[in-house]
Amino acid sequence: MSDIVMFHSVLGLRPVELGFADRLRAAGHHVTTPDLYAGRTAATLDEGFALKDAVGWETITRRARDGVRDLPAETVLVGVSMGAGVVETVLPHRPGTAGVVLLHAMGALPAGHRAGLPVQVHVADPDPIAPPAQVAAWREAAARSGAEARVYTYPGLGHFYTDADGPDHDVAGAELTWERVAAFLSRSSPGSA
Repeated sequence: MSDIVMFHSVLGLRPVELGFADRLRAAGHHVTTPDLYAGRTAATLDEGFALKDAVGWETITRRARDGVRDLPAETVLVGVSMGAGVVETVLPHRPGTAGVVLLHAMGALPAGHRAGLPVQVHVADPDPIAPPAQVAAWREAAARSGAEARVYTYPGLGHFYTDADGPDHDVAGAELTWERVAAFLSRSSPGSA
């Protein structure tokens, strides 16, 4: 099974991330969920962006790098919304990363990642955080970079559709996303075919 690190959204480390981490642990994965806000959470996106600014991007990314320091080189990086940007900053320092999962946002794939890096992306369609033109450009950039990227779009759903505590929640879309991520992780496990 995989070693996984999951970076939370701009709202902080909340039940959506912790619940999915528990599901992955029940499937046999080892999951780490660094708290990049040191226990603080937000109820709305506006509050979340204010909290992110108060903590500071430098502190957030330092905490993320500290959170992976002792994890195996092949640990899969998972980013939830803002966490996709965190993955973008951590990935260059983790050349052995077995795979990347981006949920509700698309961080850029840094130059120099290993050829064939498996990447899976899940975004609503349309999503103001990841509009269709950005999704198309990201797909092209990922193909040029040599990543083995798969982008799943979920028509008609709201931005954070996997969050059962949020206004965008969609049970079917969330379950399909979690099933696809679980299948991806089983393929990204060391020694898997």
